[in-house]
Amino acid sequence: MSRNYYSEINLHVVWHAKLSRPLLTPQVETVTHQYLRQRLINTPGAYVHEVGGTETHVHVVVSIAPTILISELVGQLKGSSSHEVNQKLALGRKLLEWQGGYGVGSFGTKDLEWVKEYVRNQRQHHAQGTVSERLERISSEDGEAQVHREAP
Repeated sequence: MSRNYYSEINLHVVWHAKLSRPLLTPQVETVTHQYLRQRLINTPGAYVHEVGGTETHVHVVVSIAPTILISELVGQLKGSSSHEVNQKLALGRKLLEWQGGYGVGSFGTKDLEWVKEYVRNQRQHHAQGTVSERLERISSEDGEAQVHREAP
């Protein structure tokens, strides 16, 4: 692939803690979000815009170069973040585990600010029931969105 290219590959990625349990306590959430930001900053061809979520799941807004394979990036983020949290906060025990799978959607650059704002205000959206089904989607079955909604 040519080293010279122009791309606008903007992604919103979401994944859940194992069994959608509230594993992202304030301390775990802080370490996890900081780690994800730093990992993306150190990933050539990736530009992190926002990291957010709730006690049960994480949202990441990132732009990537066309040389990055999305499944590998998400797999590395999930695996290394849980490893980091477990080493740092749980002395190697399993404090944070992610469920299998993730949701990813692309969006145009004109929607970047809206998506970042949505991720920044996750707790508010879930508390008020104003979640975006498209941005909360983590799986699809027979074409129907499977959306995780938290109880108010």
